[in-house]
Parts: sequence; structure tokens; C-alpha cells
Amino acid sequence: MPQHIAAVALLVPEYDEAISYFCGVLDFELVEDTRLDADKRWVLVRPRGPGGTALLLARAASDEQRKRIGDQGGGRVFLFLNTDDFDTDHVRYSAAGVRFTGAPRREPYGTVAVFEDPFGNRWDLIEPA
Repeated sequence: MPQHIAAVALLVPEYDEAISYFCGVLDFELVEDTRLDADKRWVLVRPRGPGGTALLLARAASDEQRKRIGDQGGGRVFLFLNTDDFDTDHVRYSAAGVRFTGAPRREPYGTVAVFEDPFGNRWDLIEPA
């Protein structure tokens, strides 16, 4: 049976703040926002385009979870966002206030720049070679 990773949970402080960033700044699509109870929602966002893995925006519900917001990768790049037009996306994200931690660089696997989301997670924006 074919398998794929449908979603990755990403701890966030608040649902609406995270939706605003991912859908407003990074231009992801809101796939689903379903209220599960008074405090919990099932919120899926993903980059626009065919297929791809979604992020399940999971509001941290305990002190232990809140400590992990922005550090799910232990300080390493945690998420990898592929693009087919690095230059356009880099300029657009920079203009929208996305904080890149360094200049774009060319690597054997493609053009890449690291950015941080407002919660502290490190991402690679990559145009594969």
C-alpha cells in the first residue's frame, strides 16, 4: 500500500496567530480549521500547489509543550520548504518581514537560505538543483 506523510505537527502558541503567519505571510493555504472542543482545533495549512505535506498547527496545551515551541528541531533547521522560484520567494518573504539568518547560498543540492518563523523554528527555503 502506498504511504506518504500527510502532516507534521508544529507546536504554536495560538491558532489564529499561526494561521495569520502561515497563510498571510508565507501564503500557505488553510486546508482545514475544525473546532474539536472549547479549547482545541484541528488546523491544517500547507504550501500552495499540488500535494505536499501539511502542517498541523497544534496549540501547546501544557507547560512542557510551551517550552518546546520554536525548538522542535533542537536548534537545527526543522522544516524544508521547496520552491521552483527561489529569487521571487526570497524577495517576497523578505519584504513581508520574514527573518533570514544569512544570505542565500548555492549548494550542490540547490539554492538555499535559512529563515526563522516568529515562533523560533528554523526553515530552509530551497530551490533544488
